[in-house]
Amino acid sequence: MTPEQLAEKILLALTALVDDGALTVEGGLPGELKVERPKNPEHGDYATNIAMQLGKRSSLGNPRKLAELLAAKLQDDDAITAVEIAGPGFINIRVAADAQGKIAAQIVEAGPAYGSSDSLKGQPINLEFISANPTGPLHLGHTRWAAVGDALARVLIAAGAKVTREFYVNDRGAQMDKFGASLMASANGVPVPEDGYHGEYINDLAARIVAEVPGIKELPEAEQSVAFREAGYERQLKEQQDQLAQFRTKFDVWMSERSLHEQDGVGHAIEKLREQGHLYEADDALWMRTTDFTDDKDRVLIRTNGDPTYFASDAAYYVNKRERGFEVCIYLLGADHHGYVNRLKAIAACAGDDPEHNIEILIGQLVKILKNGEEMKLSKRAGTIVTLAELVEESGVDPLRYTLCRYPVDSPLTLDIEEMTRQVSENPVYYVQYAHARLASILRNADELGIKLDEFEPGLLSHEKEGDLLRALADFPRVVATAAELREPHRVARYLEDTASAFHKFYDVCRVLPRGDEEIEPVHKARLTLVNATKTVLANGLDLLGVSAPERM
Repeated sequence: MTPEQLAEKILLALTALVDDGALTVEGGLPGELKVERPKNPEHGDYATNIAMQLGKRSSLGNPRKLAELLAAKLQDDDAITAVEIAGPGFINIRVAADAQGKIAAQIVEAGPAYGSSDSLKGQPINLEFISANPTGPLHLGHTRWAAVGDALARVLIAAGAKVTREFYVNDRGAQMDKFGASLMASANGVPVPEDGYHGEYINDLAARIVAEVPGIKELPEAEQSVAFREAGYERQLKEQQDQLAQFRTKFDVWMSERSLHEQDGVGHAIEKLREQGHLYEADDALWMRTTDFTDDKDRVLIRTNGDPTYFASDAAYYVNKRERGFEVCIYLLGADHHGYVNRLKAIAACAGDDPEHNIEILIGQLVKILKNGEEMKLSKRAGTIVTLAELVEESGVDPLRYTLCRYPVDSPLTLDIEEMTRQVSENPVYYVQYAHARLASILRNADELGIKLDEFEPGLLSHEKEGDLLRALADFPRVVATAAELREPHRVARYLEDTASAFHKFYDVCRVLPRGDEEIEPVHKARLTLVNATKTVLANGLDLLGVSAPERM
């Protein structure tokens, strides 16, 4: 029995009490209620504080009296073996073994769909992350968002949302021109401009362009710089896309800043914002009065020379997202973009939207990488950059993705390559993957013994450790829904570790397969069904993090 199924039983019991005239509640009964696992297992399998919530509004006028009435009603349900009242009205519930055990068969039947819910059903969400300049390789900061952003998208989709993963390509402006000038200088053997790009990748890319674009060095200087810029842009973007695909990070839309301007997205957005009454002209420039909405200063949209600012692009991009039908626009930004929070929310407010609903900004903190006890430094301009490709080569996709997803993004993170690639139980990703491989091995052995899972008696799963594992499995949909609602995919990783631990404890004391010439008993089949269900949950959880679930290790 899942917490959601028990919550439904409690609501039905309350409804029956109201229908029978034994209870009235001012304002009516809630549409849903929460059932949680108590911190102390001795208190029961599940607990609810619904009597505390409704007691004073009820005709009984007292939470404990309501708890007593509800407890008596719940005792009539064969799936519930005990109901105890604690303190002023907390209700602790114990579930019958056969009712609890049924969740194993339900999980196996649901397969890859188990864990999904409709908590965010149909909500159109635009999730923008990474959005790196196409002027260099993806680095460590981008790598964190590549893992977390993709995992967040998967979790949101599992909660029923309609998610579009979007990469905003900053392919316009001075940085692109400096990129082209740097490539041209390298190709012609002259010093790269001081404010240009100096990484070794510039020399490699310039040589590649010269080899692949005949005659590019014979062009006049102005044309040559543009040609290098465009050729470099095309190849660098393709490299980013290929590396992200290798890292199992998917994007549905690659949105070009350049195209936004070419299609007059800025002009269109300005007219829409003007209608809302938050634009004004001063000092021969066009301004947005963002201070009306908590920003520290008003922002210039159009400079005195008629050129739009980068803020104008931000405003146009937000308007573009909303006009494409996205109810919620989520931005995943790096630590150096903390100042963007208020101005982006101000854009939403100036566009007539609710900045507390229609736009969300998540700020990711810095990541450090240790190798052989020393920090690996990164600096794109200095050319000592730690790239996504290098990190994958050092650690592998699975350890890197899992470790980056395992922690809240708003806390700084230090990763030790040696620690996250060690094949020991202290390494979380190995611990969870090994549990999955062990489950797969048990099922293979069962198949070799000719055990068919054609019968399942859920009541046989009555051992304490079987109950612990079943309750952990039953909690998976709630964990996924909470991770989606709070935008915290790290909750899935921590859940997987706890569930893997519950499995190992179960396996240590509950023999799953018959030994020697022992007969195949119904309890073996029941436990194999539990093993199959656990394997399903670990595989589904790992998939939400973009991490593989190995059958053998």
